[in-house]
Amino acid sequence: MTRFLPHVTVAAVVVDRDRFLLVEERDRLAIGAAPTVFNQPAGHLEDDESLIDAVHRETLEESGWEITLEGYLGLYINTAPNGVVYHSHTFVARPTRRISQSLDEGIIQADWYGLTQIEGLERDGRLRSPLVARRIHDALAARPYPLTLIRDLDHPS
Repeated sequence: MTRFLPHVTVAAVVVDRDRFLLVEERDRLAIGAAPTVFNQPAGHLEDDESLIDAVHRETLEESGWEITLEGYLGLYINTAPNGVVYHSHTFVARPTRRISQSLDEGIIQADWYGLTQIEGLERDGRLRSPLVARRIHDALAARPYPLTLIRDLDHPS
């Protein structure tokens, strides 16, 4: 019997006025010439790292932005086309400061997009997963939960 092990990830819906921070990245799952897709700054939780530390790290590594978290949007569960199940802990944030640095491998650029542009990317099949648009719509429709919702006994604040 194989053990079910979902991938634990974090994502940041970074909002500045009416624009959202997205990263354009090479699609590692594409066959042939690698097209690009768009995603929130996101990535895997590392060993001995809190969810909050992970979302700060991933956002900085993928976009070059330091952020201030405004709340916890929720846990999003999605099965990718390759069968991998992701448990994505998603946060709402505001940009704090742009740091000049090279971005993670595979990231082409990070930029700000309005909702209409993002909906166009969705229609064109250019979003990395259905979670990208869902997170944005949820962030617009609902207040995030307080960060105190997360009880991390291994990483007390």
